[in-house]
Amino acid sequence: MTHPLTRPGGAGAAPAAEVAVFGHVIDGREVMSADGATFDSVDPYTGEAWARFPLGGAAEADLAVAAARRAFDEGPWPRMGRRARREILTRFAELILAHGDELALADTRDMGKPITQSRGNDVPRTADNFRFFADHALLATAEALPMDSGHHAYTRYEPAGVVVAIAPWNFPMMLESWKVAPALAWGNTVILKPAEDSPASATILARLALEAGIPPGVFNVVHGYGPDSVGAALTAHAGVDRITFTGESATGRVIAAAAAANLTPVSLELGGKGANVVFADADLDTAVDWSIRAIFTNAGQVCLAGSRIYVHRGVQEAFLERFVAAARAMVSGDPKDPGTQVGPLSSAGHHAKVRGYVDTVAAAGGAVLTGGLGEGLFVEPMVVTGLGEDAPHQREEIFGPLVTVTPFDTEEEVIGLVNASPFGLNAMLFSENLSRAHRVAGRLTVGTVWVNCFFIRDLRAPFGGVGDSGVGREGGTFSREFFTEPKAVVMQIDAARD
Repeated sequence: MTHPLTRPGGAGAAPAAEVAVFGHVIDGREVMSADGATFDSVDPYTGEAWARFPLGGAAEADLAVAAARRAFDEGPWPRMGRRARREILTRFAELILAHGDELALADTRDMGKPITQSRGNDVPRTADNFRFFADHALLATAEALPMDSGHHAYTRYEPAGVVVAIAPWNFPMMLESWKVAPALAWGNTVILKPAEDSPASATILARLALEAGIPPGVFNVVHGYGPDSVGAALTAHAGVDRITFTGESATGRVIAAAAAANLTPVSLELGGKGANVVFADADLDTAVDWSIRAIFTNAGQVCLAGSRIYVHRGVQEAFLERFVAAARAMVSGDPKDPGTQVGPLSSAGHHAKVRGYVDTVAAAGGAVLTGGLGEGLFVEPMVVTGLGEDAPHQREEIFGPLVTVTPFDTEEEVIGLVNASPFGLNAMLFSENLSRAHRVAGRLTVGTVWVNCFFIRDLRAPFGGVGDSGVGREGGTFSREFFTEPKAVVMQIDAARD
């Protein structure tokens, strides 16, 4: 399908050496960087470059901010009625579903996610994000505040302006849409900087946005790195009104420091070290099924991964027997094969990081019950026991398919173990005792608690973390608060009389 923009290399040009060429999308045009610099995306399964991207810098950041600023200050998008914006964003969602195979394959080739996950989960969730926030903005209410003094106050929620959205590489299109959708729905203009390891779907989304009728300059995409590259230029730019970032905690601190110079508000969804608590009264089949998904989906490359499991000592043996068997049964292989459940890690650099944890399990006092290093960039689903709470594997975000299993004896003890982590993004608990479920959920210092399930989302609910897991919340009205400037209007309705 032809998209309404200028392609790099000219319309219909065939990429050289079968390497696909993607550009920045700035002000409705797909362009390369002014200095001609590029970088490649390497398929982690084949080890070969499959796509080429322009390497942006300060010049591209300035162009994108100028385009977004012009579209916000002069264009129709912020002044358009919410119903009209909803129609366009709904059309955008329909195009995402129609191009689901293209988007799914792009994410799979970029970072090794099994195609069944890219196509079956990420594509529909991406479309749902645009539909939900378009509907939410249309249906949201404001506050009327009657006053006793002959005055009346009410609130308005005006779009904030130019939003920079920086997305991670593990769920590329889905987490890009989580940021872009509410920003657009509330009338902002956006500059998306996708992760350099998974950039393709961002350009495809920008092409589809233009086809859906989103005006030029409203949704821009720039490619490049973070430090000393386009990412740093965007986060320090005085023309930016909001920054939303998902990624590592260390990077979040750098972004927050850069934004502070301009007093730019930030929303930071950072790392996690999700705890998974299995009580003695848990349904073990349910606990094992969800626990497998929680750690081994996307090869463990999930900020919400349940990477440390605490099992009541009375059921530890029975749980481990089933859990290890399920981990061993998982199928690793070509992520483009629908039968694959575990693909390679996203890049050689990330594999080296995860390998550092795999290689040090024994030295830290742990025992490997199954799994370990595979061929190429694969790490087979790995279950480890025997580690103390001071082991790096228990304290640090590994972001790979390695899970630790530790016994506990009392409710009070396990609450302390969960809350001892510097991360507080999420936790799970499995119990058939309703009172215990409510009681423990209330005492865990995390942003989300799943009870007898995992990764079930209601887009109205707050999403974010505590401590090293971030600053702020997004979702529903929480996204509205971040992507708008709330305004109070006070009117005199009964003139004062002498």
